[in-house]
Amino acid sequence: MRLRVLVLGGTAEGRVLAERLAGDVRFDALLSFAGRTASLKRPDLPHRIGGFGGLDGLAEFLIRERFAALVDATHPFADQMSSNACAAAQRVCVPLIRLERAAWRALPGDRWIEVANMAAAVSAIGETSRRVFLSVGRTEVDAFRVAPQHEYLIRAVDTFMPELPRARVLAARGPFALADETELLTRERIEVVVSKNSGTDATYAKLEAARALALPVIMVARPQLPAAPLAHTLSEIEVWLEALHRSAPDQRRDE
Repeated sequence: MRLRVLVLGGTAEGRVLAERLAGDVRFDALLSFAGRTASLKRPDLPHRIGGFGGLDGLAEFLIRERFAALVDATHPFADQMSSNACAAAQRVCVPLIRLERAAWRALPGDRWIEVANMAAAVSAIGETSRRVFLSVGRTEVDAFRVAPQHEYLIRAVDTFMPELPRARVLAARGPFALADETELLTRERIEVVVSKNSGTDATYAKLEAARALALPVIMVARPQLPAAPLAHTLSEIEVWLEALHRSAPDQRRDE
């Protein structure tokens, strides 16, 4: 009998976990994407795209589809989804675990300005016009509309039209190499980098390039998430799921 597992995706680790579970006869996993990325690469495994309809919708989905485990592998800044996952899991008594990758930490040579949110990041750029590399995701760009004096180079997975008078969008998907990031920041005469502290290896090279070029980095801290059981590696999640499989009642398994 197989244990039904819902994996809330949004990170590369979430996709890898779903791929591993798809090859394990003990599990019946479904990978869920929010659908915010138009150029999403669909995996060759069971998956769904779109929201659930908030907390109530997710709770109902867990019950209707008879899931026995919920894995939150969303982006560290997907705070609303993580909050809904915790509340829904508690409501319907489905075990939950959250994958929490380590945050980036400043190293010698880094010129980080650590801020609590996007509004603080905008203020930290300053009043004087600067050439800014925005690597914060499409949904966060509107926060910078209050500072139209800057020239923005915005990198996002999908191209879009930002409501900023002096902005260009560079559509690209990581991972990015250090040499390419250094060349980009140099060619574009970037004066300051703005980044979320996502902790992913795929985009860390921009921070290495900024360090090498002695550029300041405005680093936005992660949002506070509700307390939940945490895993820092996929192996920890697999061990957790194996224990659930051994102990889960038959009625929550796919027969």
